[in-house]
Order: sequence, then structure tokens, then C-alpha cells
Amino acid sequence: MNHESICKTALMILEPAIKKLLAEKAKREDMHIVIMNPLLHPWDCSFEEAILLEHSTTDKSNWQIPFDEFALAKAKQAWRDGRSNKEKHLMAPATLQDGDIAFYGSFEHNGVIVAASGVEPWYDVMVSGWIAVAIQQFAQAEYEQFKSENPMKPYID
Repeated sequence: MNHESICKTALMILEPAIKKLLAEKAKREDMHIVIMNPLLHPWDCSFEEAILLEHSTTDKSNWQIPFDEFALAKAKQAWRDGRSNKEKHLMAPATLQDGDIAFYGSFEHNGVIVAASGVEPWYDVMVSGWIAVAIQQFAQAEYEQFKSENPMKPYID
């Protein structure tokens, strides 16, 4: 299973909806998205090694605020804890650490962690959620195809 390819497909399919949301509902159209490799965990490697893909909706050189840094910080928080950083900020603030970003905007869906930054946190979460669910479902489609084409193969390759 090529996780990077699946992530790129999810972004490509969702990009029109993301751009429409940012143009019509959000306070700006700038957003940075970070997708973590669902196969890598904090005990396996460094955070930087676990980043599978990053994507910006606009040219970062025009940004007034470092949304890429914020998205990376949100992703790191979520990856470290294995859950959305929204949960940490709204339901478990006692677990916040010195140096943690003070904004939420990530989503965890069955091991897939995506973070976004650039607009209102609820839209950052929404976009992250769309992408995380799409990644799982594109992976499901690929898995089902593998099983259909290899009904007697006992292991995935």
C-alpha cells in the first residue's frame, strides 16, 4: 500500500471543497496541512521522520503568519498523544506541556493524523477530518481490491 499516493489522491479529490470552504466561510484562504505516516509512532522515529506529506493552499512566501509552523506543531501534539489536539485543548488541558501550541486544529481517525492551520480552528479540524477519513477510505478501497485480486494470498505485500 502506497500511503503517500493515497494521501495525494485524498488531497486532489478534496482540494475543490477545501478551496470553496476557505473562500466562502473562513477568514482567509491560506492554510497549511500536515499528514502523518500512520505506520510510524513516537517510539519508532522522530517526528520529522513521521511526516508523510505537507501541502499549502497558497504561496507561503505571502503569509503574514507562519501557518506551516503552526500546522506542524498541531500535528506533533496529535502524533505524540495519538489523538486530536482539540481533545487535549478542550477536554484535557492538564496534559498540555510547555512549548505546546495554544491552538487546536488536528484530527485523528483510526490511526491517521492530519493537522491544518490557517483559519478558524473549527475549519482547521473540519479540513483535517475530511482528509483523514478520505485517506482511510481510499486505503480501504485499495485493500478490498487487493483481497479481490488475491483471494488466497494470506499476507499483504
